[in-house]
Amino acid sequence: MSGFQTPITIADAIKKIDSHDYLLPSIQRKFVWSAYQIETLFDSIMRGYPINSFMFWNITDKKIKQNFKFYQFLDAYRDFFKVDNPDFDAINKESFYAVIDGQQRLTSLYIGLKGTYAYKMPRKWWVDNEDALPTRRLYLNLSSVREGLQEDDFMYNFVFLTQQEYEKITATNDKWMLVRDILGFSSFPDIITYTMEHNLNKNESDVLATLFQRIHQDKLINYYLEENQDIDAVLDIFIRTNSGGTPLSFSNLLMSITIANWSSSDGSDARKALADLVQEIYAIGKPGFMISEDFILKTCLVLFSDNIKFNVKNFDASTVQQFSDNWLRIRKCIVEAFRLLESWGFNNSSLRAKNAVIPIIYYIYHHQFENGINNQTRLLDEKNAIKKWLCIAILKGIFGGQTDAILTKIKKVLQANANQQMFPLEQIVDEFRGQERNFGFDEDFIENLLQTQKDDSVCYSILALLYSHKPFDAAIKYHKDHLHPAVSFSEKRLIEVFGTKEQIPAIYLKPECWNSIVNLQLLDGSLNESKNDEPLQEWLDTHLISKAAQLIPEDVSCDFKDFELFYSKRKQLLIRRIKEVTQM
Repeated sequence: MSGFQTPITIADAIKKIDSHDYLLPSIQRKFVWSAYQIETLFDSIMRGYPINSFMFWNITDKKIKQNFKFYQFLDAYRDFFKVDNPDFDAINKESFYAVIDGQQRLTSLYIGLKGTYAYKMPRKWWVDNEDALPTRRLYLNLSSVREGLQEDDFMYNFVFLTQQEYEKITATNDKWMLVRDILGFSSFPDIITYTMEHNLNKNESDVLATLFQRIHQDKLINYYLEENQDIDAVLDIFIRTNSGGTPLSFSNLLMSITIANWSSSDGSDARKALADLVQEIYAIGKPGFMISEDFILKTCLVLFSDNIKFNVKNFDASTVQQFSDNWLRIRKCIVEAFRLLESWGFNNSSLRAKNAVIPIIYYIYHHQFENGINNQTRLLDEKNAIKKWLCIAILKGIFGGQTDAILTKIKKVLQANANQQMFPLEQIVDEFRGQERNFGFDEDFIENLLQTQKDDSVCYSILALLYSHKPFDAAIKYHKDHLHPAVSFSEKRLIEVFGTKEQIPAIYLKPECWNSIVNLQLLDGSLNESKNDEPLQEWLDTHLISKAAQLIPEDVSCDFKDFELFYSKRKQLLIRRIKEVTQM
């Protein structure tokens, strides 16, 4: 009978996860808690704070087991790379509990007591290795219990550590314990044994005893059990339980509804389909493009729905059925769009606004270009128009806010020009003309663009726009490159050229000048590798470089000592060039 059941201990819950008596239904979102949130949960448990009640669904019906996807709990979370729960074939399991409310807390307990957690280190690329995302386990400092705390302070020092970090802190006088070891305790004599083996003092032993009590003795898992075998009724309970407050974001809720309504002829489920696509896109670009399930769902709405807002009513069964029925083409179009961007030299760092790709996907889908827009030379004009639009949209920050309104406007133009075999760049520009957010470039905006530094995320978009006369395809990898080499502007080199530091002209000491767009070019990667730090004039002469092709003024000296005049002349040339390519 449905209702609240006799509470159980955390250790009992862990055993039920291990034995697959607790599983996750496909309507559940992915695990999203940070390491800090897990540490906070364990601190709260140690302090005797209650854990909110859980809700479980007792699955006994064979049809539910056949038609509904269920997953195991994560035990080795790895940010972005391992966030999907393993499948579980529940058809032959007589009965089990599906977690309706409390997945984040249960997974956090499981990872803390049985698993690992890997998150990206600062200033590292998103690469699936131990250098970028080192594996961590949860430890407790038995020697550190703080009193007189502020509201957000920890009383008990739980922290995720790498093996190297743990070995480093063991050199201190504090006694650290791997939290998972507490599961090996069965009674208080085990505490005495551990105390003696690790030479714990009374306070440290008391902390250990508290951890044992919280995990093995206190019945902290209070739960409501739902016995109803009607999927729709349980889905309604799930939505009611998770739609209020922060436990489930609204987009996560819509993802859950999508999963519940998804029906594919090949038997695939939405969670796996979307997760596989996220990883497929990540394999494109260096660094790889990173998209979310939200991006994919928004793309689906733009493709098939007049109302593209994340509202529950927009994810009804018939709409989601369109997503699943057309999934093969949707996936191909999304992949093709990002491959197109990669062929232009974009990557995750230079693609400042992911939502700017959605209109490109829409264009590819409705013109049936998913089988190779990249390989069709006859589509060169279309691709150039799309690239130009993308660069301008990124530079103007078109997708910086009110994304739904922007996408709706652009979709209206794409629909109106659906019969034209050309990306409607000028028509989109006209649709936004005179509005606060538009595609226009005025003098001040251009001046600011030219001050952009080499490592700025929009730098590549500016150069791609300026060098739009060059061929962009997968065979050519363009590099951002200094015309006058950056090394020439080091203090040591400048003193060699000008004699003393006081004699160096001010412009040579300003990165906003020598490291800006004005001293940058877009260069074929193979040519750039041969250029190295060669002085500009020597490089031009040695390789017979066309000044016009590289947007270098013909009437100015490229000798390093003439950099100030070079800077002024090239800046004027680039201003004219930007006006030329953006005038519509």
